[in-house]
Amino acid sequence: MPTFLKGFLERNGTGPGLLMLALVLFWVVGLIILPQLSMVDFSFRPNLPPPEIGGPKDVYTLDNYRHLVFGPKGSSADYNYVDLGVFFRTIVAAICITIFNLILCYPIAYYLGQTKGNHIRVLALMLIIPYWINEILRAFALRIIFGQTGVLNTLLVSLGIFDQPYDFIRNDIALYAGLGYAYILLMIFPIYNVIESLDRNQIEAARDMGASWWRIHRRVVIPYAKPGISSGCTMVFMLSAGALAAPQILGGPSSLWFTQIIYQWFNDNGNWPQGAAYAVVLLVSCILLVLTVMRLFKVNMGDIGK
Repeated sequence: MPTFLKGFLERNGTGPGLLMLALVLFWVVGLIILPQLSMVDFSFRPNLPPPEIGGPKDVYTLDNYRHLVFGPKGSSADYNYVDLGVFFRTIVAAICITIFNLILCYPIAYYLGQTKGNHIRVLALMLIIPYWINEILRAFALRIIFGQTGVLNTLLVSLGIFDQPYDFIRNDIALYAGLGYAYILLMIFPIYNVIESLDRNQIEAARDMGASWWRIHRRVVIPYAKPGISSGCTMVFMLSAGALAAPQILGGPSSLWFTQIIYQWFNDNGNWPQGAAYAVVLLVSCILLVLTVMRLFKVNMGDIGK
């Protein structure tokens, strides 16, 4: 038996330890790995009627992936500009939402982590309570707020800032704001959990040595908070790129999200192999991008798991 496993069982007891390991294995293997492997297998299969599945025509093919790049067979276009455009726009938008959330949430997390008092509990509670409401209901509430006759437009027009209502939905502002708001806690609390354990004497020492506010954060706080920042950015990016409800509700006519195309292949067109190929491309692209950024900023998986 490996040493780490033996130590784990000694600390937690043989029975509870084996139960926890079994639950973790069921979660990882049964609910994550096996469904993803099934999705990958689907993505290399042709879209056949049920009687022909498993027959001589049911062979592995790359046609589903070619469709994403070059479009359907017989198409006059060199590339599938529509789907590729939506794919890259989704990735870029998810990156922008992640950066926006980081800029917004870092000061909040720092204030929560380094300030003492009962008002911090009240502030944290005010952040959490809105998330007791279902995500779809929150998305519809934001659509009402950002609508042409909504609260925001009414306020801006009454203050004379706008002469007429602004279409926040058609210009994707409602969508980006909604996605940023949907995952804001996933950015705040990982950073807060790390900054809370930072020794305040380090900050005071840096101030005594004449370090500026920006230098303190760049040289002391941000390096220490790197695990929380990495974890928050990873979750916000992955969830933003894979969001479906918010783009459906808050998106304008020209703000098609790549997950909406995947949904259409699965449900509207009934083409599971094509939808699986698109889903695999999105998943692999997001993972590779996250790993590349982690390598660029010298972050390892252990930092995210802290």
